[in-house]
This record gives sequence, structure tokens and C-alpha cells, in this order.
Amino acid sequence: MPRQHIWTERDENGAKREVRATWFGRAWRLQAKHSRDEDWTYYDRPRRQDLLALHDLIARKYRRRRATLDELCAIEKLVRENDD
Repeated sequence: MPRQHIWTERDENGAKREVRATWFGRAWRLQAKHSRDEDWTYYDRPRRQDLLALHDLIARKYRRRRATLDELCAIEKLVRENDD
């Protein structure tokens, strides 16, 4: 069953941006959309800033037992791979 984590942020122009991260099939899939856009942007290689925000979110949820260790380890691996 897919698990979805959603957060919003403001970009440098003050426009609202929503990011969705879906955990399914032991893999992360990230998508984002500005409030003025109609279509979602799906990322093959997510932005580092989004990965760090997701890591923070999952770490906090893991401490409250609302995320799994597999999710946390997978996002940590993605962050390390994105350092390259």
C-alpha cells in the first residue's frame, strides 16, 4: 500500500509550492506543483532541497512511530546518492 507524505513551502518569489513524496514498492517518488500550475512535475532525480526536507519529515515521523525504518533508510540512501 502506498504511503504519501505532503508538505508545502514558499519559493523565493513567495509562491506556494506543494511537494508530495510517495513510498511504494520500496522506492520513493517525488512530485511538486506550484499553486499557479495545473500539472505536477515528477522528478527522476529529486532536488536536494526536497530530499533534505523529506528526510527531516520522515525522521520526525519515525520518532513518533508514524514512519518505518525502511522509509528512513531509503531516504538516507537517496540523500547520500544525491551528494555525487
